[in-house]
Amino acid sequence: MKVLIVEDDHKIAQNIKKGLEQENFSVDLTFDGGQGYDFASQEEYDVIILDLMLPEMSGIEICKKLRAENNHTPILMLTARDQIEDKVLGLNSGADDYLPKPFAFTELLARIKALSRRPKQSLQTKLEFKNLTLDTITYKVERSGREINLSKKEFSLLEYLMRHPRQILNKDQIINNVWNFDADILPNTVEVYIGYLRNKIDKPFSNEPSLIQTIRGFGYKLDEK
Repeated sequence: MKVLIVEDDHKIAQNIKKGLEQENFSVDLTFDGGQGYDFASQEEYDVIILDLMLPEMSGIEICKKLRAENNHTPILMLTARDQIEDKVLGLNSGADDYLPKPFAFTELLARIKALSRRPKQSLQTKLEFKNLTLDTITYKVERSGREINLSKKEFSLLEYLMRHPRQILNKDQIINNVWNFDADILPNTVEVYIGYLRNKIDKPFSNEPSLIQTIRGFGYKLDEK
């Protein structure tokens, strides 16, 4: 799952980022509204965590602009202000949920997962392709009923492939959706991690069809060979 955090309090923002990355999320982070809007309008995210009071452009302004552009990514609004009128203002601007500071990380995490599960976003928590299954809540991966242990990044890569079955995904698409915006990615990083997945998803199941396919010159896809 890919999340954008737009929060000008550096300590709060970094703590949220660290906590979400420990939960296997890919996280982009920015500290001002102008850059936050640029990220939100140009990249694809599963959830946006948006502070109400921001330099350059407020959370309300960002929210209104995104909704006017038919960007329906779920938005969780954060603020130190907990007056009823502020909550109403945030929700009326297009936010999907509202969480006043201070808050417990466990509550923030629960809100994010609830937003990502909304049917209108078509984000299932249990993915299945042929005899391969992945659960985004328990982080459990199985093939033919046999559990497969993946690293956090391997899990994120497999989740992205399983959310786009039979679609050819190029390296830029994979990097933008699996790695953080500011991650130091080498040219062969995607190839390396595809190799890691093959070693765990396909090679131990030599009597079954390979599922991770390379489309030379184009990218990769999850399909049955």
